[in-house]
Amino acid sequence: MIRRLAIRSITPAAVALAAAAALTVTTAPAAHAVGESSKCTINFRDFPGTVGKNGWNYRTGPSTRYTSRGLLYRGDKLTVLCSRNTWVYTQLSRRSASGLPKGLRGWVRQDGLRELAD
Repeated sequence: MIRRLAIRSITPAAVALAAAAALTVTTAPAAHAVGESSKCTINFRDFPGTVGKNGWNYRTGPSTRYTSRGLLYRGDKLTVLCSRNTWVYTQLSRRSASGLPKGLRGWVRQDGLRELAD
């Protein structure tokens, strides 16, 4: 009987502990994973990248069905935030060669990037 009572008194605590553990495993999205980047499947620590091709579309979402915000050119610098399949969500590190403003966020196919770290 004592053993049974001990198990019953531990069970609620164990359930509470398991629930707390589940909450800590399920983390909130990264700060940049709000809005357009909610389409991401993999988050990265922000790291620099460089565009490797000229006339590369900077899109509002991770496919060619999304609108282009403008064009990126070889040497444009950006910060990679996250990805989905072959697309990466980025933020321009400085004004682009085509005049897109620093800080603008958008999607680019990963094969359009020459470097993912400097």
